[in-house]
Amino acid sequence: MNGKKPDEPGYGVLVASLERLLDAARRSSARAVNAVMTATYWEVGRRIVEFEQGGEKRAGYGERLIARLAQDLTGRLGRGFGAANLTQMRRFYLTWPLPAIPQTPSGESAAPILQTVSEKSVSAPAAGRPAGRFPLPWSHYVRLMSVKDPSARQFYEAEALRAGWSFRQLSRQVESMFYERTALSRNKAAMLEKAAKPKPGERAGVEDQIKDPYLLEFLDLKDEYSEHDLEEALLRHLESFLLELGSDFAFVGRQRRLRIGDTWFRVDLLLFHRRLRCLVIVDLKIGRFTHADAGQMHTYLNYARQHWTNEGENPPVGLILCSEPDDALAQYSLEGLPNKILAREYRLALPAERKLASEIDKTRQLLESRRKA
Repeated sequence: MNGKKPDEPGYGVLVASLERLLDAARRSSARAVNAVMTATYWEVGRRIVEFEQGGEKRAGYGERLIARLAQDLTGRLGRGFGAANLTQMRRFYLTWPLPAIPQTPSGESAAPILQTVSEKSVSAPAAGRPAGRFPLPWSHYVRLMSVKDPSARQFYEAEALRAGWSFRQLSRQVESMFYERTALSRNKAAMLEKAAKPKPGERAGVEDQIKDPYLLEFLDLKDEYSEHDLEEALLRHLESFLLELGSDFAFVGRQRRLRIGDTWFRVDLLLFHRRLRCLVIVDLKIGRFTHADAGQMHTYLNYARQHWTNEGENPPVGLILCSEPDDALAQYSLEGLPNKILAREYRLALPAERKLASEIDKTRQLLESRRKA
């Protein structure tokens, strides 16, 4: 045979070249979908604003329109078009209207200010797209919308494009007031060069781009990619176990998604306790319990109390379940309860933590034995 053997000289070069080719193709595909998605969201925002301008002028008309659109579009197209997302698209258009170069409050172009801060920055995106108007991923524009100062926002947009900032890099620069610090610095070029280098964990990989929640939502794809098989099986069993304890628990949903600021979270299991008249948020962790788990649950409870709790219901309760081969643990989080009497009532009505921990341990052993069989 004339073909090269895997161990012959040059084979490693071939593998490396193919890896680069496929990696570039995957990145290009993600960028292409992102570009279409971002331009589409801008167009959605434009049409909503123009419809509002031709509609009623009464207070609250915009909110009612968004709510109605969310209901109709979700029914026809599925998730991704809730009120929060549509409001974000409307805001996107209002933040980046035509012409493309953002205007300062005085009405003058922000471009001269941008050049003052960064002589090396790329110029602001040209007007007249919008298909090619937004070269950054949608998640970047969501983050940029939180920047109130138009000059600063344009600076971050230009630098993110020039230096190839990932979402994490952009967020860090905004949070650390990089625009203001650069404007005050005597050595702006050095600061810009340093900012272009990502810190550990900030570099965006291909997987991050392809599995971005916004991208999956836009394409109406299921995002169960991150769940471990064992965790899924364990959670399904615990869901059945809790529902079979009596008639007090009622199922609400699994993998319930919520967005706080620009960050996506998912609640593993959401139940309702009829006697306590409250939501029960269940968070399953494969591994040892950490303080970060408690902090995350506190965030979930605050969100649920504000957005998911109906009038007349009691504050939600959190249940953290941790499973490690030698140390199963169940812990309730009763953040935000107004008094000790209600807390004691919760303790009496909910399953004992020891019983839940025992069930976790027993279930895990059973599942692992099946996997090994």
